[in-house]
Amino acid sequence: MKKIRLLIIAAILTCGTVSAKTDSTSVNRKRVAVVLSGGGAKGMAHIGVLKVLEKAHIPVDIVTGTSMGSIIGGLYAIGYNANALDSMVRVQDWSYVITDKEDLSRQSLSDRNKQNTYLFSTGLTFGKHDLNAGGIIKGKNLAELFGQLCVGFTDSLDFTRDLPIPFACVATDIIGNTEVDFHSGKLPQAMRASMAIPAAFSPVRIGDKVLVDGGLKNNYPADIAREMGAEVIIGVTVQGAPKSAEEIGGTMSILSQIIDVNCKNKLDENLDITDLHMQVDTKGYGSASFSQAAIDTLIRRGEEEAMRHWDDIIALKKLIGIDEDFRPEILHPLRPNFMTEKYRILEKKYENMTPQDERFLKQKFHLDRIEKIDAKLEQQLTTSMRVDLFYQTAECHLVPINLPKPVTRINGIFPQVDSLWKKADGVRVVLSAGDRKSVQLRAGVRFDTEEYAAVQLGIDIPLKTAIPINTDITLRLGKRMMACGEITVHPRNFTRPTLSYTFRRNDVDVYMDGDLGYNIRYNQFQAEFLPINFDLRHFNLQMGLRWDYMHYRNKLGSETAMQVTLENEHFYSYRARLNYNSENDWYFPSRGARLKAEYAYLTDNFAQLDDKPGMSEVSANWRKSFPIGERFALQPMFYGRLLFGSTIPPVFGNTIGGDWLGHYVEQQMPFAGIGNMEYVNHQFVAAQLQAQHRIGSNSYVLLRVAGAQQSDRLKKLLDYRTLLGGQIAYYYNTIVGPVGAAIGYSNRTKKPYFFLNLGYVF
Repeated sequence: MKKIRLLIIAAILTCGTVSAKTDSTSVNRKRVAVVLSGGGAKGMAHIGVLKVLEKAHIPVDIVTGTSMGSIIGGLYAIGYNANALDSMVRVQDWSYVITDKEDLSRQSLSDRNKQNTYLFSTGLTFGKHDLNAGGIIKGKNLAELFGQLCVGFTDSLDFTRDLPIPFACVATDIIGNTEVDFHSGKLPQAMRASMAIPAAFSPVRIGDKVLVDGGLKNNYPADIAREMGAEVIIGVTVQGAPKSAEEIGGTMSILSQIIDVNCKNKLDENLDITDLHMQVDTKGYGSASFSQAAIDTLIRRGEEEAMRHWDDIIALKKLIGIDEDFRPEILHPLRPNFMTEKYRILEKKYENMTPQDERFLKQKFHLDRIEKIDAKLEQQLTTSMRVDLFYQTAECHLVPINLPKPVTRINGIFPQVDSLWKKADGVRVVLSAGDRKSVQLRAGVRFDTEEYAAVQLGIDIPLKTAIPINTDITLRLGKRMMACGEITVHPRNFTRPTLSYTFRRNDVDVYMDGDLGYNIRYNQFQAEFLPINFDLRHFNLQMGLRWDYMHYRNKLGSETAMQVTLENEHFYSYRARLNYNSENDWYFPSRGARLKAEYAYLTDNFAQLDDKPGMSEVSANWRKSFPIGERFALQPMFYGRLLFGSTIPPVFGNTIGGDWLGHYVEQQMPFAGIGNMEYVNHQFVAAQLQAQHRIGSNSYVLLRVAGAQQSDRLKKLLDYRTLLGGQIAYYYNTIVGPVGAAIGYSNRTKKPYFFLNLGYVF
């Protein structure tokens, strides 16, 4: 996945000025074209070159590009200057845009939990030919972003006549293995087709054409610029030298070599017609190098390469036919703050949607009452249509009302771009739905030093009913096997009644003071009905009834291990849970708070346990993040679990150890300094302080200290020795989840432990 992260521009624009051309009819000079090659993330270097061209006041009359060059070039052609492009690529969340993940920032806690559990998620539609298939990434988020960035230029246009700077880009039709040159059409669709790397991104289908990355046929389209009337061509390429036999050692290096070799089609011929060619040194970086450090370096290298050609650029002015005092026409960005701009809603239109779905969206987002809309609300509406209403594809786009279209040049000069939206009286909000999902498939994988490898698969099957109903099937393979089926009703009042059945095949190692005491293997059958299930953005309240049946297979341990007789048993419990989470990151928050609390009353006949009052369980966990600067945060946490009753079944006893709540068994509580699971007394309370420091973009150093008190009776809680522990950890937050290791020590185990974690937690 990491190697296929490709292109895409950012979602946040900054104010600035844009160099745009004056038509050659207004100045007696030669027409100048800028040609930008493909190259994935390496194409960030184009931005640095454009900065220098603007600094030298070189007019740009034509832009052509392929793949990443089509993205940079297309946005430049509609009015974004190099500084705006620089700002965009630095702030974009690449891990979101180059995947098909949903923006769940305003969705329910359960949906957010799924997104932070599974590595891979995709929707499938059975019974119909999926035209979006053909790649690991279908490009839903790419299409949405391109539509937002190109607003005002999303209709079918003539790229030569209707754009501020005439533009063309290249794609490859894999049906006839032919080059397809876009001189017209929908600009976002053309850019998306030009960068569709085969197998990585799904192809774009237009008519009978199946379009993929144009670099396979013409990675540096100088010939197209010449055909469009360019008399002077300035070109930028970012490809490195072909890899040697010693450098090719893995699947991705082989694929990269195949692409690089194929991208040399027509290269020599196009370089021969280029007046000034700049080859940026991108050594050490690849098509997927989208880290902040890589982007900084690549843009800088583009500037440095252009500055090495400064004398050539200045000399080129004579060839163009302009003098030192020439200044191109200055335009402003199309939408300088498109994530925060608000537009007045004049009309709403719902396409391919049932009346029930329309009512759902109106109630959830108060669409009948709100008067304005911005890009964030657009994204939230799209996400809700996909997640809540189970549409495979969904779009929310804004159509300016009373905006003249197409907007053409006046006396050879394109009007001020920033004035386009000012002419609009308001917008029409168009909500367009595609086919319903048949299945949403999710997959996750992890490894740690306690249970080694584990795989988890999730399948969501929405039912086509008047009230949305979803069936969720989860299968976990590993030391702790699990299979779960869940049916959830999604009525419009946001209560989600849920019925679930779960089978767990547990294999639990229990430690005593740091040494392995015994191993318990048992099957757990569990059914739960939650008639009350309020699942909102930050808040989840559940109340219902649960049945558990424990079938013990065996218990293995040393002679000194705790002697407990285990017999098959069943339980009925009444439960109420509260979950609140406003943290800004699932694993490494720097602000926000988290609260989990539960009360349960456990019986074996709905009223009593062993002919006595049932067992009561009270548990809670609260954590708050206090940011100190941009990179450092302090996170105090208080938690505990109190068990009351004359009978406490051992299977529900308190356990501590590890980094996460409920990781190996549901009642497990973390404790710094203890890596494995250990039983503690029935009354347990603890406090932890964590210092979190971010290094770079994704590296984290965590320092934890914890203290706890335990006893058999609440009033004797302070009579026992205080448990103390500490831990230091390093994690790198990757696209596949947290990857890192921890070293800890506690006065209970009296020995250091080492823990390694790779991947999301489940």
